[in-house]
Amino acid sequence: MICRCVTSIDRRIGKSIYRLMELIIQILMLFILINCILKLSFWKPWQAAIFGFICAVFILWTCQYAILQSKTQLADYLKNSYIMQDAAVLITIESAICFAFCFAALREMFGKKTKRWIQPLYWYPSLLIFPVLFYLLTQIIFAMPGTDFTLISYLLAGGVLIGLPALSYLVKYLYPERELRLEVYFLVSLFVCIIGLITTVNGNVTYAAVEEPINIKALALSFILFAVAFLLGMVWNKVKWTFRQKKESKNQLK
Repeated sequence: MICRCVTSIDRRIGKSIYRLMELIIQILMLFILINCILKLSFWKPWQAAIFGFICAVFILWTCQYAILQSKTQLADYLKNSYIMQDAAVLITIESAICFAFCFAALREMFGKKTKRWIQPLYWYPSLLIFPVLFYLLTQIIFAMPGTDFTLISYLLAGGVLIGLPALSYLVKYLYPERELRLEVYFLVSLFVCIIGLITTVNGNVTYAAVEEPINIKALALSFILFAVAFLLGMVWNKVKWTFRQKKESKNQLK
């Protein structure tokens, strides 16, 4: 009798933990969608419309795979620690790209010239939006049993085709200040990154500390490499600044 009670309690705790994790993941997906809309607000309307068209085509293409999914299969994906850890790494990488875009946009606002290797950051919308759309499609299919799957995919694709550029334009219309939108975009990216870092399954932390003895030689070598790279960068900056000053002085003499 006691064993049965303990087993039932364990099952209830397991279900509660799973529901909590599912809720956290759904909140994460919502903020990924918000982040994508905020990034599209920095684009021109026709560029956001093109990305909305790409997302709509993706939904129509993945409909054939979404109808093969089941609730238990998706639940197994959410319970799989390796899948969640890989997803957390991808979320962290995308958040880093978002942070880099924010700093690059700030440099541009302060009048500094944008470098060529930074420019692709402006044209990176969000790749995580695609699994979010796939998950949304499967959830709508589960919520509307008996409805034609093709009709559901076309309705969702139409909503995304119109909704993404419309919402991005609405955000730009309501908040025309680029600085404010950039600040909100940074905060949402930070929130997405934090959720990705703390995503755990069965108590296994995604980013765990490496349990290895301290290697003094490796630390010394790393410090030496850092010092050499720092000195080379400082010398290069000074030489570059000197040449620039000489060039400006020659132009003034002319």
